[in-house]
Amino acid sequence: MRQGIHPEYRPVVFRDRAADVAFVTRSAVVTDRTVEWPDGRTYPLVDVDVSAASHPFYTGRGRILDATGAVERFNRRYGRNTR
Repeated sequence: MRQGIHPEYRPVVFRDRAADVAFVTRSAVVTDRTVEWPDGRTYPLVDVDVSAASHPFYTGRGRILDATGAVERFNRRYGRNTR
């Protein structure tokens, strides 16, 4: 591997603001914010809007909204049995 051309790969704290959850993982993301972790070290901080802790697919809180009847039209058009 050539030296000096790759980004720095280091531990970074990602904080999900929606779920109030934070986790440390390795990343090459660039940020100027830092946070002190419970282990006493200071890590770069990245705030994210959605992670597995808050996304409806992973939490099971998701639901399908069908105000226009698109699912029923699809089922009628392509012969899907809705029973």
